[in-house]
Amino acid sequence: MWVFSILHQHKLLLVWTRRLQQPGLISRMGSQFVSYHVSAALRCPEDRIIKPVVKRQRWQDRERSVQGKAWRNETPELQKQTQRRTDGSRVSSELRKLCLDDFPAEREKLVRERSTPESRAENHETVFGIAPCLLALTHGRRKAHKLFVKDGETSNRSSVVKVCEEAHRRGVQVHRVSKKDLDKMSSGRVHQGVCLQASPLRYLTEDSVPKRSDNRPPLWLVLEEIQDPMNLGAILRSAYFLGVDRVASSLYDSCPLSPVVSKASSGVMEVFGVYGYENLEDMLRLKASQGWQVVGTVGTEAEESHVIPVAQCSDFQMTKPTLLLMGGEGEGLSKELLSLCQTLLTIPAGRELFPGIESLNVSVATGILLHSLLSTR
Repeated sequence: MWVFSILHQHKLLLVWTRRLQQPGLISRMGSQFVSYHVSAALRCPEDRIIKPVVKRQRWQDRERSVQGKAWRNETPELQKQTQRRTDGSRVSSELRKLCLDDFPAEREKLVRERSTPESRAENHETVFGIAPCLLALTHGRRKAHKLFVKDGETSNRSSVVKVCEEAHRRGVQVHRVSKKDLDKMSSGRVHQGVCLQASPLRYLTEDSVPKRSDNRPPLWLVLEEIQDPMNLGAILRSAYFLGVDRVASSLYDSCPLSPVVSKASSGVMEVFGVYGYENLEDMLRLKASQGWQVVGTVGTEAEESHVIPVAQCSDFQMTKPTLLLMGGEGEGLSKELLSLCQTLLTIPAGRELFPGIESLNVSVATGILLHSLLSTR
C-alpha cells in the first residue's frame, strides 16, 4: 500500500510539472500542491505513522524544487508582474493618505501624536479648565497657541462650545483629543474637557498706581511666602470678588503663577494681575511714608504677646489707604514685616478651641478679613 502511494504521487508530480508550462496555472500552483499534500495524508493515515517528520521534509523539498523550476520557466511578462507586486509593498505617501481616509482610527491616532504638546517646554504651559481657558483667550494676557478639547459628547456642551468659538475668533487652532491626552496635559487634574497651550503668566512689576473713580480709600493685599497654589488661587478669587485694588506678593519663597493657581482661582488670575516685589519691606516703608496704614494679622493666641495694638477685625475701621498683610501657611508674618505694622488684626473664634486647631486656613482667613475691612470703607 505504501509503495503504491509513492508511485501514485510521483506520477501526479510528473503530470503537474508538464502542466506548469501553461501560464494560466502558475498562480494556482502553490494552493493546489498544498491541497494535494493534505488530501494524500488524509487518505493514507498509516503514512503519518511512518517517519512523519522525514516525509513532511521530503514533500517540502519537492515543492520548493518544483516551484523553482516553474519560476525559471515563467514568461518574462509574468516575472515583471510579480516584481511589480513586490515593489508595491513600498507604499507611497499618496497611497498612504488614501489608506488613512479609509481608516479614520489610524488617521486620528496620527493627529493625536502630532498635536500632543510637551507641556514642559520653556515657551508655553498648559492651562486647564473652562473658566481659565476662556478668560485666557478673551483677555489676551497670554499668547495662546493651541486649544485641546475632549472628543465626544463633552465637546457639545455649551460651555465648551463657547471656548472653541472664542479660540476660532482669535485664530487659535482647535484639536480634538482623548481624555487620556488631556489627563496627561493637566497632570491628572480636573480639566473639564479643555486644555489651552499658551505662554506663561508672570508677576507684574511696579508701575504707576491708577486713581480710583470714587473717593473710597484703596486696599492692597500683601502676601508673604504663600507657597500652596490652591491657597493662592482661592485668595485671588476672594480678593477680586470683594474689590481689592491690588494683590502684591513676595517673589522669593512664593509659588509661581501656575495653571494650578489659575484653576483654583476659577480663572481670576487671567484677569487680575498680581504684582511681585523682591523686597516687601522697602515697599511697605515707602507706602507708610506716603500716608498708608500697614495692618498685619495674627492668631487669637497672640493678642497679648505683641507690643503693637491687636484688635478684632470687626472693630477695625478703614478710613485711609490700607495695606493688609497676610503671612504664609507655616509661620505667618515674619518678624521684619510685623515690626512695620501699625495695627494687628485677629479673627475671634465662636467657641472654645482644642489645642492645635486654633487657626484658620490662610485663604479662609483672608476672605473673612477682606470682607470685614472692605465693608467699612
